[in-house]
Amino acid sequence: MPALSITLDGVHLKDIALTQPRTTLGRRPYNDIVVDHLAVSGEHAIFVLHPDGVEVQDLHSTNGTYVNGRAIVSQRVGPDDTIEIGRYLIRLKALPEDEPSGSTPVASPAAPVATAPGAPLPLGAARIRVLSGPAAGKTMGLTKVVTTLGKPGVAVAAITHRGEGYTLALVDGHEAPRLNGQPIGAAPVPLHPRDEIELAGTRMRFEAD
Repeated sequence: MPALSITLDGVHLKDIALTQPRTTLGRRPYNDIVVDHLAVSGEHAIFVLHPDGVEVQDLHSTNGTYVNGRAIVSQRVGPDDTIEIGRYLIRLKALPEDEPSGSTPVASPAAPVATAPGAPLPLGAARIRVLSGPAAGKTMGLTKVVTTLGKPGVAVAAITHRGEGYTLALVDGHEAPRLNGQPIGAAPVPLHPRDEIELAGTRMRFEAD
């Protein structure tokens, strides 16, 4: 089973098995591999399994993806190659089938919380589902009072839980988020189940149980 061996400043952090056809890596919680470092983009790179090997693709990241010291857009990699993402070094290795791959800090969908129609949404009762881009289909539970989304320098928005529900507001960048196709202003706007958000070129849906 192919796996990624990840080190930081010479310290081995973990081995992560590539168990699905496409494995995303980035700073945002909905990635398969979450790397919480400012040098890593929200959606930084993706590892694609092929019958004859593994391909790494850069997802237009801010700081780039490097293989053996050279910036790449897409490249096949093997055990002799070194992948650099921020300060992290990643190498491909073979993981025995019975060896645990180690946990990856991936955000899990929030557990369903029953709410009556029109009732306030408690913290953790909602989530964001990504509708476009490499992370399409991923979900991120809104378990914090404030959750930030987007791409620094382009558009960063905050979803805030205010007791009675959730609101969306732009906090940084020159592109206003769109809510159901309409750009939002400076003031926070309330979110309702199945509202669609477009932010920094990515479409998402606000969901609640």
